[in-house]
Amino acid sequence: MITQIKKTVTLSIVFATLFSCGKNNGKADGYGNFEATEITVSSENSGKLLMFNIEEGQNLTKDLFIGYIDTIPLSLKREQIVISKAVLNSKSKGVLSQISVLNAQMATAKKNQNRIENLIKDNAATQQQLDNITGEINVLKQQIRSIEIQNAPVVNELKNIDIQLKQIDDQIQKSIITNPINGTVLTKYAEPNEITSFGKPLYKIADLSTMELRVYLSEPQLASIKIGQEVTVKIDDSDTMKSFKGTVNWIASEAEFTPKIIQTKEERVALVYAVKIKVTNDGSLKIGMPAEMWINNPEVK
Repeated sequence: MITQIKKTVTLSIVFATLFSCGKNNGKADGYGNFEATEITVSSENSGKLLMFNIEEGQNLTKDLFIGYIDTIPLSLKREQIVISKAVLNSKSKGVLSQISVLNAQMATAKKNQNRIENLIKDNAATQQQLDNITGEINVLKQQIRSIEIQNAPVVNELKNIDIQLKQIDDQIQKSIITNPINGTVLTKYAEPNEITSFGKPLYKIADLSTMELRVYLSEPQLASIKIGQEVTVKIDDSDTMKSFKGTVNWIASEAEFTPKIIQTKEERVALVYAVKIKVTNDGSLKIGMPAEMWINNPEVK
């Protein structure tokens, strides 16, 4: 089972200058932290984790085989059901053979009926003979119908067994653990030879090739920013600031109160708009890392 969550890290920077327009005052237009879409990969079956070959920090490709859960109990159960199906098939074939015999008798009786009807036209046969053959045909029909009714539960049971086999095959397939996306393993929750259960988290992964910076802007700043616009993002780097190009990919449609991490009462009651900026990660950006956003800033060096 795969559960996708969006991790919003605690903002650690005081937004004292958040509501200035950021023009010609040497201060950024927005402050925030980087986040990424994280996926928790969970077990889709229960049993012993026979193989689980990943490590934290490892880069994985989509659909990569990384382990499997013991399938021997499921395989044994499948064999048992297959045997039960064979027994029912044999029983059903016996019933169908009886119907085949009766159908052959029916075909012969109908030929005799047609022959007698033609003889009656030539006064070469009696009505009694026709009534007898007609009665014989009716008896055969009733016998065929009775056997078909007896066979119906067997047919339904065979259908039920086919469904059980599909369910087991699905469980066996889900015992194979494959990685859902290209990304980096953030946290590993299980180890080989542990007993796992349905829904138990195995590891957490996120695609860190592109990060999102969430910042908060005041209403006057919204006029100078739009979706698709290129902005500058800066992070601390030794004694200077390292710059990146970012693209605005989401702007909140409704205002919200400034996050409670802000210390002063005046700032906490102010209304702001959340903005997400996509930034290509060169490997230096981490989840939770603080950064600055500049709407009107010299080109990134």
